[in-house]
Amino acid sequence: MNKIAVFLKESYHELVDNVSWPKWEQLQQSTAIVLGATLFITAIVALMDFIANGSMKFIYSLFK
Repeated sequence: MNKIAVFLKESYHELVDNVSWPKWEQLQQSTAIVLGATLFITAIVALMDFIANGSMKFIYSLFK
């Protein structure tokens, strides 16, 4: 049980004193970049899905 207590104390010390947390502005900027990249990739995947769906419908219509 003592090892767990030591681990928790050292973990807390590491998070409070040694970790450099981003400033609010940096956090907002990073969030905006991630959101923009997510929307961009989502649009690309949706476009690829639309093209693949149309292509498959065309191919299937050839064999009717």
